[in-house]
Order: sequence, then structure tokens, then C-alpha cells
Amino acid sequence: MYDDSHERTETQMNRSKQIAAICTILFTGTLTIQAQSAPTRPKILGISHVGFFVSDLPKALDFWHGLLGYDKSAEHKNPDGSITDTILKINDHQYVELFNLQPRPGSGHLNRIAFTVSSAEQMRRYLISRSVQVVTPVLKNILTGDLILTVKDPDGNLVEFDEPQPDGLEARTVGKSLPATRISDSIYHLGFLVGNSEKSLKFYGDLLDFHEFWRGSSNGTQLSWIDMRVPDGKDYVEFMLYRDLPPPDKRGGQEHISLLVPDVAKSITILAARPAFQTYGKPLTQHTGVNGKRQVNLFDPDGTRVELMESETANGKPVPPSTAPPPN
Repeated sequence: MYDDSHERTETQMNRSKQIAAICTILFTGTLTIQAQSAPTRPKILGISHVGFFVSDLPKALDFWHGLLGYDKSAEHKNPDGSITDTILKINDHQYVELFNLQPRPGSGHLNRIAFTVSSAEQMRRYLISRSVQVVTPVLKNILTGDLILTVKDPDGNLVEFDEPQPDGLEARTVGKSLPATRISDSIYHLGFLVGNSEKSLKFYGDLLDFHEFWRGSSNGTQLSWIDMRVPDGKDYVEFMLYRDLPPPDKRGGQEHISLLVPDVAKSITILAARPAFQTYGKPLTQHTGVNGKRQVNLFDPDGTRVELMESETANGKPVPPSTAPPPN
């Protein structure tokens, strides 16, 4: 009798190889599909705005409008007519929002930092895919009409991602509320407190693809600042490093906004000639920062710093980054 066991065994082996090959193809295809469908980061184009809590809105407006020369482009009111927040345009794509509210418990007067993105929903999917806790869905801002997504960075700062809409405030007010009195037409950077530089570098650098381009030290022995540029634009943020967290009423110097000006000395002359300067009551002193750039610091009625800064160093030479260790 003919024994076909050898042929059956060979056939089974061939089938096993075929099945293994098919499984490999399917597995590889699945990985490829997953890689192709994995959410990618949307473009982060620049600074959209910064929000500050203010304790006295009329006094804050005397500073922002009367002294710095910015006009309101929108405001939100309660049913009783009281104003909760006011928007002052820096340019057609950037603004400052003043919240006529008490700061959150334990926080300073910084309300939020916000960046313009190509897609808020894509950012939501991307962050979730990277295991970032996203509590809220994408919402429509009732004042601006933008689509927004808000998360917290490692230090608890509110970080908002804004996607301007065709029917939003930005589109409706192009070219409006931009008086010649504006002391600057661009937000240069935003500064905020950072307690753990390693965690913040992972969040803004590894996760959001911000690019570090400079580090500075105020004393040469301990790192004070880390500057990180947005991945798809020229604006940047500045980590204000600390060893001991300042109390809420002492954070205004670190939690700041920097406005770009072509000539600091000329800006000081313009501001000093304005009627609101008489009620401002503080000196305007030009100095050259550790980064080599001319600047002058102003402070709103709540002590929040507004820095006017030139884009180039005073001597035209770049300042090397500090190699000092971070405080924490």
C-alpha cells in the first residue's frame, strides 16, 4: 500500500508557511495602516493671545489703551451689563484679553497663553494619542467665534489652541481697531513660570515640537530662562525658571508679555508724552538685557510686566546661550 504520509506532512508544512506569510503580511499591513492613521500634530503657527486677570478694568484700560495705545475690539458682558472680559487687538492675528475677574486660587494674574493652530480638533486627537489628558472637547469661543481646545502644561498653566473661523472675530475685524497709537504691532514672546525645566521641555519640545534656541542666566551660576520657538512660526515662549515659587502677588515680573518695537528709546519718548503717563507714575528706563537686546519694562496696575524689546542685539552680535544648570 502506498504511504502518502510524507506528502501530507510536506503539504501541511507548506500550508503552515503560507499561513505564516499571510499573517506576516496582515500584521505588517495593520502596522502600516495604524502608522498612516496615527494622528499628527497640526501646525502651531504662532501666539494667538494672552489673557490676564485684572482687579480694576477701568485702570487696566487706562494702561493698555491710554498709555500703550490699543483699542478694544470686543467685550463680553453679563446680563446685568457688567463686563467680564475685554479684547484689545495687537494686530489682526494677536490680541490681549483682560479678564475682569478674581484670579484662580493660588495663581497669579496670568489667565492663559494661547496659540493659533491649523486645526483644534486635530490637536485634540493628537494630544490624546500621546496620552495627554484632554478634559474638554473642542468648543466654540462665545466671544471670538474661534474653535478652541484648552489643556494644562506641567506647571498648571492654561494652554489654549485656537483655530480662527471664517465667521469669527478675527475675520470680521480685519483692519479694524488698529490705531496709529499702538506702541507695538506684534507680540514678540510670552513668559511664564516653570518649576521643572525637564518636564516643560518634554511638553513644549518633545510633544508640541517647539524649538529651543537660547538659554540665559541672570547671575552666571544658575539658569534663569529658556526660550522656545513655535514649530511653524517665529513667535516664542520664555520659561521663567525658579527654585522657590513666588507668592501669587509677586509673579507679575515673571508672567509677562513682550512686545516688539524697532526703537526702545523712541518708544519711551512717545509714551512719556502721552497724558496717561502722568497717571502711570513709574519711570521708563531703557536697559540692555542679558540677551543683549535693548528693552524697557512697564507694569500694569496689578503689577503684570509688559516688556518692550528690540529684535536685534545692541551691538549686532549674538549672545551665546548659558550653560548654567537649571534651579530644579
